[in-house]
Amino acid sequence: MSESAVLMDAAGELRLSGVLDYRTGPGLREQGQALIKASKAATVVVDCSAVTKSSSVGLSLLLCFMRDARAAGKALTIRAMPEDMREIAEVSELTELLANP
Repeated sequence: MSESAVLMDAAGELRLSGVLDYRTGPGLREQGQALIKASKAATVVVDCSAVTKSSSVGLSLLLCFMRDARAAGKALTIRAMPEDMREIAEVSELTELLANP
């Protein structure tokens, strides 16, 4: 089983990594919410380049992080969304919502 994590790096970016599924989602959700709230940045960047596999839970996390950022008065951008997440977003008609401005 792959380890999953959401961490704030030195540049102030959230880095999602590992497998995003029903087992890892709840913990990542809580951790990400706290990191977004604590961030001093006006724009939160979520880097998904280290995500190895994602179910629809990964998209749910991104949507929750968007809501958390908005509630904290911050913008949010997503970088390096993996192909499996992108395909789920297309089928779910979420591509425009998750697109960066």
